[in-house]
Formats: sequence, C-alpha cells, structure tokens
Amino acid sequence: MQKREYFTHFNPASVPSPCFVIDKAAIEDNLKILNRVQCESGAKVLGALKAFSCWSLAPLFRQYLSGICASGLHEARLGREEFGGEVHCYSAAYKESDLIEILKIADHVLFNSFSQWSRFKSLALAARNVRPELQFGIRINPEHSEGDVALYDPCAPCSRMGVTIAQFEQALRDDPAIINGISGLHFHTLCQQDLPPLQRTLAVVEEKFGQYFSQIKWINFGGGHHISREDYQVDELIELIKSFRSRHQLQVYLEPGEAVALRSGVLVAEVLDITWNGIAQAVLDTSATCHMPDVLEMPYRADVLRAGMSHEFAHTYRLGGMTCLAGDVIGDYSFREPLAVGQRIIFDDMAHYTMVKTTTFNGINLPAIAIWDSRTDELNLIREFGYDDFKHRLS
Repeated sequence: MQKREYFTHFNPASVPSPCFVIDKAAIEDNLKILNRVQCESGAKVLGALKAFSCWSLAPLFRQYLSGICASGLHEARLGREEFGGEVHCYSAAYKESDLIEILKIADHVLFNSFSQWSRFKSLALAARNVRPELQFGIRINPEHSEGDVALYDPCAPCSRMGVTIAQFEQALRDDPAIINGISGLHFHTLCQQDLPPLQRTLAVVEEKFGQYFSQIKWINFGGGHHISREDYQVDELIELIKSFRSRHQLQVYLEPGEAVALRSGVLVAEVLDITWNGIAQAVLDTSATCHMPDVLEMPYRADVLRAGMSHEFAHTYRLGGMTCLAGDVIGDYSFREPLAVGQRIIFDDMAHYTMVKTTTFNGINLPAIAIWDSRTDELNLIREFGYDDFKHRLS
C-alpha cells in the first residue's frame, strides 16, 4: 500500500528554525481510522498523551476518540482540562500526593502491583464514594515479549511492569478479597507493531488470565498498535475485538500513541556550518539528544525528506547537533546537491515521542511549534521558546 505523503509541498522557510510542524489534515486522517475501529468493533480508543500531547489539536481528539490515557498526574490533568472524554491513568507507582489529585480527575486508575493497590485501596474506594463512575484496574504482565528493542519491552525478564500470573494467584491466595474493587485488567506488550503480535499476546492473556474475566467489566489492550499505518490490518483488528467481546462480554479499550500522530509532523532544521573530518560534517541548529532523543536511545535512523542513505546520492554528509556531546550525531545522509549554510532540512515523522521528550541541554533552544493544514496551506505558529523557558525550569 502506498505511503501517505503530506509535506511534499510544505515550504520550510515559512517557519522559524528549528520548528516542529504538525499537519492538521494528517492528524485527522489518523483519528478517522481510529474512530472507525471504535465504531465497527465496539472498543473504545484512547489517545496516549505520552506519545503526543499537542493540546492545540484537542478539539480533533474530542471529535474522534473516547478520551486519553495518562502516565501520571500532569498528563491526567491536561487530559481533563483540554482533551475531554474519559481519562485513564497508569503509573508504575504512585506518590500518595499525586494519587489524591488523580482520583479527583481520572475515570480509570490502573495500579501496577497489588502492593500499591493494597496500600491505596481505602483511599481509592473513598474517592469512588464521591465519584461513583471511578473505576480501578490492575496491570498484568503476560510474560510474553513481542518487541525487538529491549528498552521498550515491558515483558522482558525481571520487568517491573505489571503482575505476572504467579504473583496474581499468590495475591489471591494470601487475601481472596484483594480483588474486591477491581473492575478491569490492563496489559501492554507492543511497540510499533501490527496485528499478529497482538493476536499472539491476546492468546497468552486469555490462557493465563481468562479464568478471571468473569470477575471484571473491561480490559485494556494497551498501546503500541500502529493502526493508522498504511499496511495495518484494520479489518482484522475489528474482527479480533468483536470476537473477543463476544466470548467474554467485556468492554475493550485500546491506547494507541504513535498511531495518532504517524506521518503527521516534521522537524525543520537549518545548516549552521559545514566542516570536514574524514567525512563532510553538517552541523545543524537542532540536536539528536535535545530534540529527537530516540535517535540515540532506541536507536533508529530518522528520515530526511529528499535525502538518501550514505553515498546513495552524490553528496554525503554526517548530520550532527550543535551541543557539546560528541555523540550528538543524527546520521549519515546523501543529497543530490551540495548542502549550504542556511539551507533548511526537513526530518520526517517527528510528531510522536519527540515533542514530549525535548530538553534544553546546553541551553539549546526548544523547537518552535506550528500547526499547518496541507489541505488549505493555512499555517499557525502556536509556540516559540526562549531564554525564559530555559531559565525558569532551573533554580
């Protein structure tokens, strides 16, 4: 299936550099796909703010999704204040002061362990007396890995994420009433994956935990589903959910993050200098470590529009950031024409897990944020950053 292209006619000189540019049309296309899954399967789809939380686009979220999922108090608060719909919150552990506030604004609160649930159970149930719609869940660990990158594998050996079946059963033997107040289960095994890994995971979850499904009302399939990718098996996903719901009479939730923002954003950067040390070096006004850290952490190769692999075209450059970190290297890319100081470069697919991870290491400025609509060419610069943003996060 052909890859959707949105930025082929975008003018990078129309925004300051560096700048994240989000295409409203691309976001809406992704959300329409997710909404189709909701409407046809009966599942509820939540946008994961940990991946993409550009609240200027919250009206689109409210139009197409059932709500958001958060990883802590601040995301939950942003979800309640800006995005609307259901607010679900999961954290590997809660501070009591944070949980007190979360219980005031979240609809589902998910606990990572029975020890945290036991510690805060009375607090949680008291909050539900005030807000009867409040529901609680336990994250389970099916001990089934599907990810290729250990950094993003929540089911790796010795993972701190979720309750294994052995721990689950031991907790029930120790205190059969510990499950009282729990109305749902949550699992998460995927990272940038399509349907077959979910099918395999679900089979393991049903085998290990299916005996407890009669005691709950809902189950959350977590995130990592690349549902809006062009080759994702959307029809098969819909049938999988319908079949599961028919077997178990449970409400199903999905929490895609990247799928909300796939192909929807770019990072515009500018060439500051060109040097030579064994290879042509182009130093940019952006940074891997500050503005696209997954390039170094995962690691992965960021796509550059109208560029190729090293030596694929006539002119090859090593693209690097402007920080003092020697390893602040984005990668080696080739271009049909030589680069020049002042030239703009566009890094593709930079909306998810970039804007939410930026830092001001070395005092490097944060990229501006712009919303563009590829259907109309309307462009709005919604945020620029400066010295005050750097200073005020310090003391």
